Formats: sequence, structure tokens, C-alpha cells
Amino acid sequence: MFLALDTSTLTMSLALVERGPDGVRVVEHQVVRPPIKQSEALPGVVGELLARHDVKLAALEGLVVGLGPGSFTGLRIGLATVKSLAYAAGLKVAGASSLAAVAMEGPEDVPLHVLAVARKDDLYLGVYVRRGGTVEALEPETAMSPQEVAQRMAAEPRAVALGPALVDYRAALESHGVAPERLLSGHDFPSAVELVRLARMPETFSLEALFSMEPHYVRASEPERNPKFPPLPGPVPTARLKDD
Repeated sequence: MFLALDTSTLTMSLALVERGPDGVRVVEHQVVRPPIKQSEALPGVVGELLARHDVKLAALEGLVVGLGPGSFTGLRIGLATVKSLAYAAGLKVAGASSLAAVAMEGPEDVPLHVLAVARKDDLYLGVYVRRGGTVEALEPETAMSPQEVAQRMAAEPRAVALGPALVDYRAALESHGVAPERLLSGHDFPSAVELVRLARMPETFSLEALFSMEPHYVRASEPERNPKFPPLPGPVPTARLKDD
């Protein structure tokens, strides 16, 4: 049995899932929405979920976490929680893209432009195609403006858009020429269940792998972009800014 968690948006997705040769069976999928803060809910909701099903933390096969891109604070909260639980119980951990998890719920065999909010007028974009129970990334995840997203979709007439950003940016994308029927509803947070389907669990528990796991931020945070606070001396921290 696996415990999965995504905190890349303001809505937390938490799931207890069994995975076998015939796929996954959802024991329980819990969604925690605002105004409840993730920092206040975690790790308490994890303990409550396990207790409802009489499952001990140490009895889990592993933990799965959404790596973003998404809310910087949310990603740090989720990953810190999962790392702490894994370290305490010696559990294996796997991470998966939060945008890819959204793509797992999209239609098959069409380009899926999965969107999440990066900051004001700046969206995270992942481009995927889903075939059955898998998704293929067509290019690296990135960030761009709503207008740039609309231009990309104009160049790919078969593409549809979905994801958390459409809650706030649907009207903006339509104003830039994206037809309403190409903006899919009902995918306003990445599902922890889909993370389990995507995750590739390591064979054994490894402290090195656990400590090296980082969120996929795509771009630098606002404090890092502030010229008043230059980088500290030492190696450039590039591990969390993935290029592939």
C-alpha cells in the first residue's frame, strides 16, 4: 500500500492506494481545500488517514509526492512532510510531476497543455500526450504568459488546455483567442492517485536518494530574483531547476 501527497496548489490531494498487476485500487482519496492551510493540516491529516484504515506508517510499501511545478511554499511543505515520514520509518520514496498527474486525467491522443499558476500573469506549462495509463512529455516543462500559451495553442489546432490555472486564467486565454471548448474543466488540482500511477518506486530505501529529492521549480523564486540579495558563495544550486 502506498501513501501519496500533492501540495503543488492550494488544494491538497492525499491518497492511500494499493498497486498491483491489474492497476491501482484507491483505498481513500482525501482532498483538503482552502481556507484550511496545508502547513496546519500536515502531517496530522496523514496520521488520521492511516488510522481510519488501521494502517501503520511503517507497514506502507512507500511514499509518493508531487514535485511540481507549482506553489513554492506548498511544494516545500509537501516534500518536507514526505521526507520526514520516510526518514522516520525507513520508507522508499518516489516523486512525479504534478502537471503530468493532471495530464493523466485528460483525453487520449491529443496534445495536452497542462497549466498551473506560477505567479501573476505567468503560467507553468507542461505539454503531454496520454495513451492509456501513461503520459509522454512532448517537451520540458516551462513557464510563460497566457498570451504565449494562446499563441502556442493557435499553432497546434488539436491541442486542448487543462489544469489548475484555468480557474483564474480561463477568461484571459479566451481573450487571447483560445476557443472555450479547448479549455477543459474539472482538473483544478493534481490528483495524488495519478501520482501513484506515474511514480517509479526505487528498489530499496536510500538516504542519499531521499535527501537529494527536490521539487521541480522550473524558475527561480522571487527572493532569488531580487538583486538586493545576491547568491551566497559556493556551488550554484542547480539541482532543483531541471532542464529535462
